[in-house]
Amino acid sequence: MKDFFPASYSTLSSSALAGFIQNKYGLGSVDCQLILRGVGDTYGVNSHKGRYILRAYRPDQRSLSEITAEVDLLLGLKERGVPVSWPIADRSGACIQAVEAVEGVKHLVLFSYAPGQSVSRLSDGQLHQLGFQMARFHEAARTIELKDRRWTFDQETTLFGPLKGLEPAFVETPEGYEWMQRMAEKAGKKMKELNADSLPAGVCHYDFLPKNFHFDGDKLTFFDFDFFGHGLLANDLMSFWQQLRLDTHFKRMTKEEADAAFEKFLNGYREIRTVSKRELAIIPWLGLGWWLFYGAFHTTHDQFYPIVQPAHFKLRVDLMRSLLEPYLA
Repeated sequence: MKDFFPASYSTLSSSALAGFIQNKYGLGSVDCQLILRGVGDTYGVNSHKGRYILRAYRPDQRSLSEITAEVDLLLGLKERGVPVSWPIADRSGACIQAVEAVEGVKHLVLFSYAPGQSVSRLSDGQLHQLGFQMARFHEAARTIELKDRRWTFDQETTLFGPLKGLEPAFVETPEGYEWMQRMAEKAGKKMKELNADSLPAGVCHYDFLPKNFHFDGDKLTFFDFDFFGHGLLANDLMSFWQQLRLDTHFKRMTKEEADAAFEKFLNGYREIRTVSKRELAIIPWLGLGWWLFYGAFHTTHDQFYPIVQPAHFKLRVDLMRSLLEPYLA
C-alpha cells in the first residue's frame, strides 16, 4: 500500500466524482466539473436527467453533525414548500456520502440545481418575492426540529469573539482595530437598549446576498445554507440591507433607490411576518457583527489568505466605516 504525505486539504477528482455519482444515484452518463472553492468545494453536475450541484465539504470546516443539520433543514423546508435547492437521495435513500480522501473522510451532498441566475439589480416583483419567501423560510423553519444543532449568532460569536481572533491582523494598523472595538462596545450597549434578547429569533441563513439565490423571472430559489444557525431573524433582513449599502457605496444605485428597494423587499416580507421598529433599528448594529464574523472566519480558511493581510484589512475597515458609520448613531 502506498503511503501518502499528510494533507489538510485535497481537491477530489472531477472525473472520479462523475463515476461515483453515476453509480450511486443512477443518473446515467454524468459530467462533473469543479466550479468553486469555499467552505466546501462546489461541482457542477450534468446528466441526461438534469443539472445538479455537488458539495464536497472540508472536514476541518464542517462536521458530519453540522452537515446533517443542513440536510435536515433543507428537506424540511422543501416539504413545506419553501423554494430551496434540496439534497438528493441516492439509490439507497442516503443524502450524505462519505469518501476517503488524503486528509481523511470527506462528506458529499448532491443538491438540486437552482434554476435561473443571480440578479444584481432586482425588479420590483423580485424584491417583493425575496421578502415574501424569506419570511416564509423564517416561519417554516420554526416548525422543523433539528436533531443536530448548529451555532448561535449572538454578541459573543459575532462581535467580541471575532474581535479577539482578528487582533493579530491589525498589529500594523491598530487604529482600525480600535475603531472596531469602540463600535462593538457601542453595539453591545445598543442591543441592550433595544432589548435584543426579546426580539424574534430562529433559524437564520445569515448570507442572503444575490450570490446565494437565483431568479428565473420572478421565481426564486434559495441555496448555500453553509452558514445557517440560530439568531435574531433580523440578521437575514440585515444581510440583504448590507447588499443595498454596498450597491450604494459602489454607485450601482443611489441611496434613494436603495432605500426604496429595501422598502419593497420589506413589503413582501410583511405579508407573512411583522417587522417591528426595534428590529429595523438593530439592523446596522447586526451589520457590524456580520462583517466581524466573516472577517474572523476568513482568517481560519487558507483559501482567503490573500485577503487577510494587514493592507487588505485596512481597506476592509475603511469600507465598513463608510457603509455603517452613517447608521451607527
